[in-house]
Amino acid sequence: MSFDDQPGASQARRYSAADITVLEFDAAVLERPGMYFGVELDDPRLPALLLSAVTRHALHPAPRVAGNHWLTSEIVVLGDLCFTVAIDQRHSWSASPPLGYFDSLLGPEWWLLAAIATLCTSTTVEMWNNGRGFRQELAGLRPLSPVQRVDPRAGSGTRITFTIDARNLPPSAAFPADLGTIDAHGTDCTAADGPGHVVIRDARPGNQSSTCLA
Repeated sequence: MSFDDQPGASQARRYSAADITVLEFDAAVLERPGMYFGVELDDPRLPALLLSAVTRHALHPAPRVAGNHWLTSEIVVLGDLCFTVAIDQRHSWSASPPLGYFDSLLGPEWWLLAAIATLCTSTTVEMWNNGRGFRQELAGLRPLSPVQRVDPRAGSGTRITFTIDARNLPPSAAFPADLGTIDAHGTDCTAADGPGHVVIRDARPGNQSSTCLA
């Protein structure tokens, strides 16, 4: 049997590059959120899974950022759908941070945090290093303005505040009251213990608590 005689051969010949749709990063996240977070946008478990995603990413960053279980981070839950993460990250830049997705301060080294930003109505990114500080406001992953110079914090690090878009979520969706249920490693983590850890604090009224995950 020749190729032309095989079932489906004519359909295969008609397939070309014109049939391929290349999605930008934020559009890809919105189209297939389950690939990044394990559930769809209307799932009430999404807020908890986003906290797990941040915790895992902070403890298992890209190799060029730091080793597994090396960085120290703090997550503060400010509201039912708003939280901030501060990462004690030693930046490699000295003058200014390189720009990432859509000329934002979020680049592929923190791709999962960038994916979370696509689900947000607003995201604030701050970076500081070598006595220099920078700040940028985003809507989703798209900058609302260029990067601004600000007074730096001590040391070197990154701080991001996320406000999740509630429009696709059930009305009851919120971060869990028991932050100890957050999964910091997943089933595939085989890295040795290190000095890194993530402290999660709940600053919601009547819910003040904290837990340390390492």
